[in-house]
Amino acid sequence: MTSKALCTVLPVAVAVALASMGAAARRDNDRPAAARATYLAEISKALSAKFPKNRTVNIVCHGHSVPSGYFKTPVVNTFNAYPHLLHKGLKERYPYAVINVIVSGIGGETSERGAKRFERDVLGHHPNVVTIDYALNDRRIGLARARSAWSSMIEKAKKRGVKVILLTPTPDLAANLDDPADRLNQHAAQVRQLAREHDVALVDSLAAARAYVEGGGKLKDLMSQRNHPNRKGHELVAKGLLEWFQPPPGP
Repeated sequence: MTSKALCTVLPVAVAVALASMGAAARRDNDRPAAARATYLAEISKALSAKFPKNRTVNIVCHGHSVPSGYFKTPVVNTFNAYPHLLHKGLKERYPYAVINVIVSGIGGETSERGAKRFERDVLGHHPNVVTIDYALNDRRIGLARARSAWSSMIEKAKKRGVKVILLTPTPDLAANLDDPADRLNQHAAQVRQLAREHDVALVDSLAAARAYVEGGGKLKDLMSQRNHPNRKGHELVAKGLLEWFQPPPGP
């Protein structure tokens, strides 16, 4: 659809916002993004070390109800949520490693609240890696406020030498994934931009869900309720996370 046609369909404010996001995305394409093969190279090296040269590696999964493990509210299905699946996958890949995967999520929270407690509840664990997953709920606070909160958390983590992995939102059955003006798509686009701007890692959960649907699956196959993924949905996220932990090359 052309920009002219877009303006005839969408309210002017939305069209302007989308045009601005498109321009930002084009600028971001010229910026370096974190390289999957090297971004966590030092972490993977530490995970591969054998006793007595190994050390504990702490990973904190920060966010809302999804990393917290909420399936059909109020059930919290910890062992089928992506932080646990990540932990399990890492232990299978790195049998000599001592790994803590710590969940600092709070159901219903937005990134603004998460940013306020970031130093205490996330950096206080002395993490080596932090994942951030708030976009699903950030639709309530809008793009500008979400950008400020995410940027604050990313900058604080990087200042401490912590590696950061940003996650686009998991699906919501009420969202229209084919509409670029849908707030879920807008927040996903912003998360992608932030990953490029700050040169940190990205797991595109929403794109993985779209790929599943485009491959013939049904979106509801991934969901335990309207806005929470089931085990299958969490597996897509965990797979994306594990792709960043590349074992170091052999001798």
